[in-house]
Amino acid sequence: MKLCLACLASVALTSVATAAPPWTARSVASEGVVTIGAQRVEYRAVAGTLIIRPRDGADGAVRAGAEAASADANGPAEASMFYAAYFKKGVPAAERPILFVYGGGPGVSTIWLHMGSFGPRRVATKDAAHTSAPYKLVENPYSLLDVTDVVFIDAPGTGFSEIRGRDKERAFYGVDADAHAFAEFITGFLSKYGRWSSPKYLSGESYGTPRSAVLANVLAGEYNVDVNGVIMLSQILNYDLGAGASEFNPGTDQPYIVALPAYAAAAWYHNRLAAPRPEKLETFLREVEQFATTDYALALQAGSLLDDGRRAAVAKRMSEFLGVPADYILESDLRLDARQFRKMLLDDQDLSIGDIDARFTGPHMDPLAKGAGYDPVFASIGSAYVASFNDYVRGTLGFGEDLTYKVGIDVILQWKWEREQPANAPTRVFGIVNVMPDLASAMKANPELKVMVNGGYFDLSTSYFQGWYEMHHLQIPKSLQGNIEYHYYASGHMIFLHEPSLKELHANMADFIRRTDNLKH
Repeated sequence: MKLCLACLASVALTSVATAAPPWTARSVASEGVVTIGAQRVEYRAVAGTLIIRPRDGADGAVRAGAEAASADANGPAEASMFYAAYFKKGVPAAERPILFVYGGGPGVSTIWLHMGSFGPRRVATKDAAHTSAPYKLVENPYSLLDVTDVVFIDAPGTGFSEIRGRDKERAFYGVDADAHAFAEFITGFLSKYGRWSSPKYLSGESYGTPRSAVLANVLAGEYNVDVNGVIMLSQILNYDLGAGASEFNPGTDQPYIVALPAYAAAAWYHNRLAAPRPEKLETFLREVEQFATTDYALALQAGSLLDDGRRAAVAKRMSEFLGVPADYILESDLRLDARQFRKMLLDDQDLSIGDIDARFTGPHMDPLAKGAGYDPVFASIGSAYVASFNDYVRGTLGFGEDLTYKVGIDVILQWKWEREQPANAPTRVFGIVNVMPDLASAMKANPELKVMVNGGYFDLSTSYFQGWYEMHHLQIPKSLQGNIEYHYYASGHMIFLHEPSLKELHANMADFIRRTDNLKH
């Protein structure tokens, strides 16, 4: 009996010692100015956190921005989501759109978009080459503060966002759980800053695009919050179409078809085409797209019934477009995944090309490997972004002195990809994640919702043609196809790494927002 009492006492003391203090929303404000074109924009910056609970919280409470109850490992799951918001000074909130921006992964913070795209400062990096210290942070003439207020959000567990409590990973790491976390954050933010009547926009990159599709539908269907526009950056809505999807789902040929034009774009950039390089990339890609969706698609669909003559002819044509030997293409059964192509394109130079941006190159990690073993892009820019952000967020925004910023976290194996389809979807689909029904449902529920698709021609991770294919196969009336517009750039997955493309992206997004915000300009 004495032993049991001692055990209980020990447990109680341990519980008291490890109980986490209550979380409260934190924020710190600062001011700045940025010149965009000929416009001088004075702004107020706020770096802070909002506290959210998952939809299925232990106590049933789902509130953002409020003080949270104390939670230890046995308490309710909750998250402290970090944001950096920029508000143009001197303009009434109701007369200003607001753009919510987030990264992808899943498990990637918003550092890349924050410091490279639409904020008032950006990291100066070399174009398609390694950037070394000392790093330089410069005024961003392509910030979107000329047309909209901007909020950069870190997903739970990334950046300065933290999670804790009972089953904390299960509560936030999943397609639906993640979307509900962002819905809670956004509605909490609208309340905290009085922005309910503002025109609202969502913009996600990479995994942020399926997040946007689910989030737009959740906001409208469960929170009665319509958004004016969804801005896709490097889109992937159907994971069965990804360049590496066939490895996990053999017998699926469509990934090879939609990836082929991006491979050809990389070959064009590195001047590896069999014939003299066409002057205009876009004209060349229309030819490749036609081949990919006709002769190439028919050859793949034939499977083992494809005769040797047609097989050799298709391999020869692919070699002309891709700069990879026809014999290697034949050995690969006409099917090259992105890892193979990245390794083979410049194999004679002992170089691998980038995954998220094929313009970048780096030495082979293993010359005898089947595919590229790393992405030279992050090796080239990662240190510049991380160092610059850590200086900026503490020195300029005044937040995070005692915290570690998590650029990315490894959650792929924990992520719950399985999900129910939205309640208003026409069918229930199981298997590999496909959020096309979510976006279709959101567009049908709100026929005024506009969608802007942006992609980089040299992106081998989420190829531009995949995004085009997905949007032309949405289950929406033909009349709603007019709500979708497409813009492509001579860049990669991170469109903003190529400054001329960032300039175009700013012009296109600013125009999109002005046309759809329903404000008088």
